[in-house]
Amino acid sequence: MAVKEKNIWILIIFLLAGIVIGGLLGEIASAVKGLWWLSYGEQFGISSPVTLDLSIIKVTFGLLFNINVASILGMGIAIFIYRKI
Repeated sequence: MAVKEKNIWILIIFLLAGIVIGGLLGEIASAVKGLWWLSYGEQFGISSPVTLDLSIIKVTFGLLFNINVASILGMGIAIFIYRKI
């Protein structure tokens, strides 16, 4: 019996889509009275960007993650869908 091999890139795409869609739905749900808990989350990363000035070129680095409950639920749903495929 042949075993279907799963591609890791499909999982990464599903996870990113789950995070983005879940985060968007969490921000929208923050305006709804009974669904405020979906927008509860934490923000972490480099809040003030670091600038590297080399006189010829100036490069600015910054990275900030905003994770909420809805994005975590989105990741869980994405993993569930990936396992069913």
